[in-house]
Amino acid sequence: MFQGQIDLDTAIPVEATAIPDVLFERGLYWASGRSGVVNLVAAHKWFNLAALKGRTDAIAMRREVAAMMSEAEIATAQREARAWMTAH
Repeated sequence: MFQGQIDLDTAIPVEATAIPDVLFERGLYWASGRSGVVNLVAAHKWFNLAALKGRTDAIAMRREVAAMMSEAEIATAQREARAWMTAH
């Protein structure tokens, strides 16, 4: 059981700090093939979302992934990112 004190005046919601990191990690997951499959469309989507949420290093990763993708794949990744933003 937690027995410390929480300073509510300086507390930051988890969403405000964790979401860009989680989105970036998802991009790494798909770009690296940790699942056994490299999915550049998914990697681009998650790096794009991380960049939109403030992870500046995601911009370079998204650019690196995009260099290996066709225009159609990039368009698909962008549509998926927009759909995710609309849903969340």
